[in-house]
Amino acid sequence: MADPKGFLNHGREVAKTRPVEERVKDWNEVYVPGSLLPIISKQASRCMDCGIPFCHNGCPLGNLIPEWNDYAYREDWSAAQERLHATNNFPEFTGRLCPAPCESACVLGINQPAVTIKNVEVSIIDKAWETGDVAPQIPERLSGKTVAVIGSGPAGLAAAQQLTRAGHTVAVYERADRIGGLLRYGIPEFKMEKRHINRRIEQMRAEGTRFRTGVEIGRDLKATDLKKRYDAVVIAAGATTARDLPVPGRELNGIHQAMEYLPLANKVQEGDFVAPPISAEGKHVVVIGGGDTGADCVGTAHRQGAASVTQLEIMPRPGEERDAVRQPWPTFPMLYKVTSAHEEGGERVYAVSTTHFEGDEDGNVQWLHMSEVEFIEGRLTPKPGTERKIPAQLVTLAMGFTGTDRDNGLVDQFGLELDERGNIARDADFQTNVPGVFVAGDAGRGQSLIVWAIAEGRSAARGADSFLTGASELPAPIRPTDRALAV
Repeated sequence: MADPKGFLNHGREVAKTRPVEERVKDWNEVYVPGSLLPIISKQASRCMDCGIPFCHNGCPLGNLIPEWNDYAYREDWSAAQERLHATNNFPEFTGRLCPAPCESACVLGINQPAVTIKNVEVSIIDKAWETGDVAPQIPERLSGKTVAVIGSGPAGLAAAQQLTRAGHTVAVYERADRIGGLLRYGIPEFKMEKRHINRRIEQMRAEGTRFRTGVEIGRDLKATDLKKRYDAVVIAAGATTARDLPVPGRELNGIHQAMEYLPLANKVQEGDFVAPPISAEGKHVVVIGGGDTGADCVGTAHRQGAASVTQLEIMPRPGEERDAVRQPWPTFPMLYKVTSAHEEGGERVYAVSTTHFEGDEDGNVQWLHMSEVEFIEGRLTPKPGTERKIPAQLVTLAMGFTGTDRDNGLVDQFGLELDERGNIARDADFQTNVPGVFVAGDAGRGQSLIVWAIAEGRSAARGADSFLTGASELPAPIRPTDRALAV
């Protein structure tokens, strides 16, 4: 145990963010560099090392949280990173991007602010990179088996790294021009600088993983041909079919899916553009969707110099504290959350629905018409007399995703079966109806969190390893049917 009285002697402190007026002028991460290390030992000491650590249940990776909290408290960074990497391939990703369901399940959180697990995690891994403790793990011998991984998001990268370390020859196919999937082009630079992805890719290359960018399976290379080339295939193509908004005026110029808008801003940071082809500069921006992707659009619009930013959410505003009846501990509660992007300005409007868009004579969107909604007999229904319009010269749709891409032919060419929700069906070993073809991440689970993606990649890797060799020592932290803690 770290400090038996740590949670009594120290309050919760989190990472400090840079001043708003400073950070909206650049694309660097919003946190003050180095601000965590001076406080993180005390924060780690707040871990109670409780008899049943429910933080393990909150995290699908099964992270050994009390153990690395203890090492962080003692500032034994080498041992801490070893415990961290025992369950998580990429803690610098989750430490920056995960909404931390582990903290919602923290036992201390029953009646006090939870341990800052996420901040401890990112402190450990950043220190490990700084001291050189993160090194390639090259397999002692090769199996002679080959594996293709389709998709280079967190699920694909985790599966690829696990299978490479098991001795298989692994090639990762990515349809974009760079490795990383949504980590690369969906997550803004101010949330996670892409140098963190780049150094992991270099580690994986040193371990033996091969990468093929600009190749879309189904279009550039037929799935059947890929299957012939490799002994096994892991599909980690994500759930990239975005939910649309079929209302009058949707065809107007200036209305884009979030994943049309965000990647272009990231490509500017990569040096591909001087200015993004879709920019919020000088425009009244409306973001439809109240989740993390919507917040990413908000922060991006601020940095591009938007005249105003308004974020719309169809659901009522959540409460600021956990409802002990509807969302009891240790479930992950839906609370009112102020992200760094929201701190930077803009307006958030809840319980409203878009009725239609209005454009100018040139076909460019100018106004968004909406009305308030309320629950009537369990259904969201427009409230009469609440209609109004707001200026909208750039609209981004951030309403989630409905499933994996069907247009590129990957699903049909493999002959894959889908479940009732439109995801690729798989058995207990993450194998599809096609022998030797496995699926991990959002393509099989549906839209989910980064920790679930990495857990899926690790578990699918075990299934593929068992298929190739008859047995596997790789860990499988979850089953395909596992779901987050819920009421």
